[in-house]
Amino acid sequence: MTNANFFASLALRAPEEPTTLLTTVDGAQYSYRDLERQSARAANVLRGLGLQPGNRVSVQIDKSVANLWLYMGALRAGLVFHPLNTGYTLEEMRFFLGDAEPGLLVCDPANADAYGALCEELGVPSLLTLDADGHGSLAGLWQNASSEYETEPREGDDLAVLLYSSGTTGRPKGIMLSHENLRSNAEVLVDYWRIQATDVLLHSLPIYHVHGLFVGVHCVLMSGASMHWLPGFDTKQVRSRLPLCTIMMGVPTYYTRLLADPDFGGQDCRTMRLFISGSAPLLEETFNTFAERTGHTILERYGMSETGMNASNPLDGERRAGTVGFPLPGTQIRICDDAHRPLETGEVGELEVRGPNVFRGYWRMPKKTAEDFTADGWFVTGDQGLIDERGYVRIVGRSKDMVITGGLNVYPKEIESVINGIEGVVESAVFGVPHPDFGEAVVATVVVRPDCDITPAAIDDRLRAEMAKFKLPKRIQIADQLPRNAMGKVQKNVLRQEWDDPFY
Repeated sequence: MTNANFFASLALRAPEEPTTLLTTVDGAQYSYRDLERQSARAANVLRGLGLQPGNRVSVQIDKSVANLWLYMGALRAGLVFHPLNTGYTLEEMRFFLGDAEPGLLVCDPANADAYGALCEELGVPSLLTLDADGHGSLAGLWQNASSEYETEPREGDDLAVLLYSSGTTGRPKGIMLSHENLRSNAEVLVDYWRIQATDVLLHSLPIYHVHGLFVGVHCVLMSGASMHWLPGFDTKQVRSRLPLCTIMMGVPTYYTRLLADPDFGGQDCRTMRLFISGSAPLLEETFNTFAERTGHTILERYGMSETGMNASNPLDGERRAGTVGFPLPGTQIRICDDAHRPLETGEVGELEVRGPNVFRGYWRMPKKTAEDFTADGWFVTGDQGLIDERGYVRIVGRSKDMVITGGLNVYPKEIESVINGIEGVVESAVFGVPHPDFGEAVVATVVVRPDCDITPAAIDDRLRAEMAKFKLPKRIQIADQLPRNAMGKVQKNVLRQEWDDPFY
């Protein structure tokens, strides 16, 4: 390839007309030729606004076909795509826009007034709107743009996507992903899972993070396959589409919701060849029950925003419950002690990764980047794991204080900072407890001053005003004090064990 732009590598694999790329829930079909033309229109609009290669495009809109065209157009134009969870509040958006300094924000028309004022405050030059039906000010420009565009040349190390993942300090970190990061990971996954042009993916994931956008969409485009494009996960919709598909990718919550339907079973899966799970640990009970009900063994894999996919259970061979399989080709995984010395087989330690899939570093955070990479170039993931005698990787916990709920990462420090800022609150501890649907539920234990009448409902109201819904504690308890060890550190493991309001 003379052009390392990720879109250029996809264009080399695009099948000829009239191959269908995707089918929506209302039956509309779009081809690979539509992708070529519509992404060209998007690229022309973006460059017409004065955006230059390397400029960021921040996007907070619902999943739609137009959203996909916009993403591809941004890559073609050499811009840096910055997708944002649609649940983020105005205050959260203030940080993201202030830190990323985009040349353009694309948002839902309903948010145009509030975000317009925010863009003016932060110096964001342009704001355009786009809704789930493809309407908005961006669509108006789109219709008049040329359907031809010469994809901008990019080097493999050039930035393609900027993702944000909150940190244990509460300050979100911008994860810089290059064109080569995207290309190498997609190519490996297509080969490892043997995805063919004849495959049809059931796509019900959101497209503002790695799983739906990079794993789902990229695998389809890299292989010339097609997909059924659902706006979100709905059990009835998913069951109706499964007989038309061959592959499904989902978070564990998707599989527990299918199993919760007593009518779901093998008859729904007669055309399927592969079910893939990721973004959160898959319970062994879910793994076994799904196999019993459908005759299909879920393939669990392991990845991160910083690395894309790192490991996968095999397509052929034993898929072992409780493991994430083997390191993917080209990716190295090792288990180390605190001094980054490799441990023996079966020993639990820090999981470290090295390979072409590993990100370039954290946006404008050189010190944090240096902290998370070893002297010999391994990325320290923050996950605790082991490699067993057969080479399977097992994730046993997280050294970083993170909760994964419904496949989304939640960092307690961010929530604790808000709770602790409420007048009358002495301190708080946010943590995760088992949940039958979401895998983990965010909960909080809060200590308040004896002379203050602060209720869980009042704390909840404050949190709802400042952060996305998926981060909110599902339950809040008031306590006299938090348990501490001899060094004075809050013992969240004790809080988890003593949590007296289980979801089961």
